[in-house]
Amino acid sequence: MSHATEFDTDRLLAMSRPELDGLFRASQPGGIPRGKGLGTVLLGRSPKVNALAAVLARRLAWQGKVFDPAHGELRNLVTPFGIRAIRARVYRNASWSDGGECIVLDYAHTSLVAHRIRDEIRRVGNGVYLGNVYWGRRKVLDFSLTFREARP
Repeated sequence: MSHATEFDTDRLLAMSRPELDGLFRASQPGGIPRGKGLGTVLLGRSPKVNALAAVLARRLAWQGKVFDPAHGELRNLVTPFGIRAIRARVYRNASWSDGGECIVLDYAHTSLVAHRIRDEIRRVGNGVYLGNVYWGRRKVLDFSLTFREARP
């Protein structure tokens, strides 16, 4: 990581979209995560709006992702019941944001529902990853994933 400060979800929720973009560009990919990562939607608006959106998204739609690096894939935790669905391939590649290395979460060949979605993540803290969501080639959202057992 090229920045000196470790970020957690609370700090990310307080950041604007340009700040999140800058942090993503300044970060390294880190290791491919393993296990369950608690997801947080990051709108890049005011801290109150960000916190409300994050709570609503987690309670109603998306709770996070479960990574299986041995098989190079993940499943999203969706619905209020945390159902494991919407599979993606996981691999390292160049980021659409800046051309630097990132961890790609690729739904193109694994999901009918999300086949136009591509996520990119980079490590920004101890067990914390910042992600970009692309619909086609257009960035539409940011998110974070927090893992209890931190990995380098």
